[in-house]
Amino acid sequence: QVQLVESGGGSAQAGGSLKLSCVASGRTDRRYAMAWFRQRSGKEREFVAAIGWSGASTRIGDSVKGRFTISRDNAKNMVYLQMNSLKPEDTANYYCAARDPGTGNYYTAGAYVYWGQGTQVTVSS
Repeated sequence: QVQLVESGGGSAQAGGSLKLSCVASGRTDRRYAMAWFRQRSGKEREFVAAIGWSGASTRIGDSVKGRFTISRDNAKNMVYLQMNSLKPEDTANYYCAARDPGTGNYYTAGAYVYWGQGTQVTVSS
């Protein structure tokens, strides 16, 4: 079992930045791939970014490409999402997720076994 807890959400102006953090606890010895998803009001959960165990491989969703970056620090069991040039349409609840490597597609929410409770990001124009 892995427990994930997100932090860093809040309010920002359009064009601003926020950095989300996710700390993992429990079976952190397994080499999980990690990702961030978001869910806007009335919408399905959307892939934002993913990162492999070593951090060398990253994938960014089309809607945030060039503005968001994902990183991890395995020594601290942390995953980060740096969000720059924020837009009002980035307003959503952001979730951290973990999956066993090689299981499912990185952009599919169903491939992820463990989820955090989410952190709300609100961007005003």
